[in-house]
Amino acid sequence: MPDDDITQISLGTFRVGITGLKAAIEELRSRQGRPDAEIAQALLEKLKPRNYLPDSAAEAYKKAFLREFKKALGEAVEEERTGLHVKLLGPGCSCLDRLEQTVMAALGELGLLAEVEHVRDKQEIAALGVFGTPALMINDEVKIAGNLPNKETLKLWLTKAKTPEIVDPYKLEEKLKGFGV
Repeated sequence: MPDDDITQISLGTFRVGITGLKAAIEELRSRQGRPDAEIAQALLEKLKPRNYLPDSAAEAYKKAFLREFKKALGEAVEEERTGLHVKLLGPGCSCLDRLEQTVMAALGELGLLAEVEHVRDKQEIAALGVFGTPALMINDEVKIAGNLPNKETLKLWLTKAKTPEIVDPYKLEEKLKGFGV
């Protein structure tokens, strides 16, 4: 296995780099259909010698490895994420670089922490339902594709994604009356 085979995975609120995950998944692909616990344990055993996986976090790692295994097989899985997650989609052109700079500047000005991920693989971008690049997703929602947002618009999107709309109880009561409640 090449030393540069490092895959970023979500482990609770953190992103962790795992060496050899893709190769381990390919090696265990034939176990598809076996019990999830068996596959998760086998992945943990294969990956532990090449990665620091503390025993206290073994269950969290097994859950994350199983999720990655299922994604590799094309099964629908729910990502385990907390906080703000931004995906920059594109092949790595100058427009994508400008988008990244704008995202980082907006996050800095707002004082927000976010996980920022680059997706450069064309098939993965298409699988996300995006067909124009550069594109931006915030918390798995496509915000723009084929264009660049200005920083103020981006700050608005980031703020709304970080803080859900707070509903004034009096206005909510008025809205509900309109529905006969």
